[in-house]
Amino acid sequence: MNTDKYRVRPDKKVKLSDWHTDDNGGLDKEQGLANIEELAPELATWQERLYAEGKQALLIVLQARDAAGKDGAVKKVIGIFNPNGVHIANFKVPSAEELAHDFLWRIHAQVPRKGMLGVFNRSHYEDVLVTRVYDMIDDKTAKQRLDHIHHFEKLLTDTGTRVLKFYLHISPEEQKKRLQDRLDNPDKNWKFNPGDLKDRENWDKFTAAYEDALATSTDAAPWYIIPADRKWFRNLLMSQIILETLKDMKPQYPAIDYDPKSVVIKDISAK
Repeated sequence: MNTDKYRVRPDKKVKLSDWHTDDNGGLDKEQGLANIEELAPELATWQERLYAEGKQALLIVLQARDAAGKDGAVKKVIGIFNPNGVHIANFKVPSAEELAHDFLWRIHAQVPRKGMLGVFNRSHYEDVLVTRVYDMIDDKTAKQRLDHIHHFEKLLTDTGTRVLKFYLHISPEEQKKRLQDRLDNPDKNWKFNPGDLKDRENWDKFTAAYEDALATSTDAAPWYIIPADRKWFRNLLMSQIILETLKDMKPQYPAIDYDPKSVVIKDISAK
């Protein structure tokens, strides 16, 4: 599968209406699920190499509209990794302490250390999305923050942290279907937030804000627009991109200072 077609080119203005939400990569669901299963062992191996090496980190940024599947992607894609090598951060409404600092202060504290795969389930981009749509900041401040984000991500990539940014692209029709399911299914009622309907009413404003945010794509910290109407294809595409990235990082198992063949493990009896 050609994952490059889903990558946002640097310095290119994005028009989300040009990107499909229901792409299937030319596969059916059965084949897609089989491909995901085949990728899992290889993904786990490369994450183990990253963890063992301890010299690089991978940060995965997840942004999406409500019900596009951020939590599902974390469960299905990130869930196959060794949790000892994974750090997941969720960014909600800033606390009083966080508001007393610059908007990136709380973000930087959650950046994965070397050897770790980090996931931002929502991220620093919330401060140029929600805040902009609801007029908490003006366009000038939003542009300044986008510039700061660009430099922040360059700092990370310059110091050994690879950055992958995924925008899960869902259609309004599919979002309505998933929100309704949360209302109809008692086991999913807890997932429904009445505030999601307010965000839905501001669909076009969020589209404009996302299009500006996606323009921060660079070769070192690219955005990928992931078709999210089909959950299985969302998971497959993300898995493939993460695997390609880990391979490109080329993490190596650390050298050992002994000869394994010379080690003898003696038999002992429990007392």
